[in-house]
Amino acid sequence: MFGFFESEETKKLKSHIANLSALAKIDGHVDPNEVNFIISIGKKHGMKADEVRHLISGAEKREPQMPTNDSERFDQIYDLVEMMLADGIVDESEMEFCINMAARLGFKKSVVGVLVRKISVGVKDGFSREHIKREAQAFLNY
Repeated sequence: MFGFFESEETKKLKSHIANLSALAKIDGHVDPNEVNFIISIGKKHGMKADEVRHLISGAEKREPQMPTNDSERFDQIYDLVEMMLADGIVDESEMEFCINMAARLGFKKSVVGVLVRKISVGVKDGFSREHIKREAQAFLNY
């Protein structure tokens, strides 16, 4: 309601939730696993489930807020890729969305496809976020 008084961190989080929601909707079907994943991201950062559902519904239009450091950028693309995998089906439009978002987040266009696939394979293989982040740093040169 009083978005003007939101902190920069809150604005970034809500923007991230909006991006995750856009990815969930891109294939024309929002899977309950995708909704639960988005809610878990919001809760991890102190939001209530109802607040997250409100953002998912698109009732609140958000001005995009970009991350301000490399760690935040990686965490956001990681969450997007993990969400893409949440319903067990990777649609080509979801993959394209993640690749485009990686470029918008500031990753070099020459590596965004590799980055998204590296995260995707790492998540599927059960590696931790930090392990995947360390491996990605080798070719991203943060």
